Amino acid sequence: MSGILYFVPTPVGNLEDMTFRAVNVLKEVDYILCEDTRTSGILLKHFEISKPLKSYHLHNEHQATEKVITDLKNGQNIAIITDAGTPGISDPGYLLAKAGADNNIEMICLPGATALIPALVVSGLPNNEFLFAGFLPQKKGRQTKLKQLAEEKKTIVLYESPHKINTTLEQIKEFFGEETKASLSREISKKFEETKRGTINELIEFSKTKTLKGEIVLIVNNSI
Repeated sequence: MSGILYFVPTPVGNLEDMTFRAVNVLKEVDYILCEDTRTSGILLKHFEISKPLKSYHLHNEHQATEKVITDLKNGQNIAIITDAGTPGISDPGYLLAKAGADNNIEMICLPGATALIPALVVSGLPNNEFLFAGFLPQKKGRQTKLKQLAEEKKTIVLYESPHKINTTLEQIKEFFGEETKASLSREISKKFEETKRGTINELIEFSKTKTLKGEIVLIVNNSI
């Protein structure tokens, strides 16, 4: 009988966001896949979880997936976590989920921490329909993607790093328009959590006056 593959969300900043169920699952599986064994090791130590950790990240997931599927077919229960948030959402996990589906492996994703939903809720922008675009392409296809997103009438959710946010805001101004309504959230669930709302122009001015740290969630809507 095949084992179960668990996708287990981990806190995006505040350890109190770890659920009882997540801790229990991680204590019961045979081993845990993670992006960085050092980062995840700190988390597991905090919750007194002593299961083996195996690296599973963007640079080895193609090679590692086959072995994981074999272990699942042999009856092992396995969990995958990332450094923060829900596996498979702009993080490693999609290839494993696809392979699990292709091989009829039972898969369970626990509800839990993710950056996009809290940022979307407090943005004040329409959220009955939204498009999650994750990280924009680094170079190739970036302008094409921005042009495509600018045609959307739904609220768009993007992830961005602090050192690229100013460039991204300027590009959104170029493709979406300077009066586009937007929201920028950073340090979600941490001590210095902050959300700034306004037009793209206003967010550009805001980002120039502050040194932004932590993962940033940028939400835009040019239809209101």
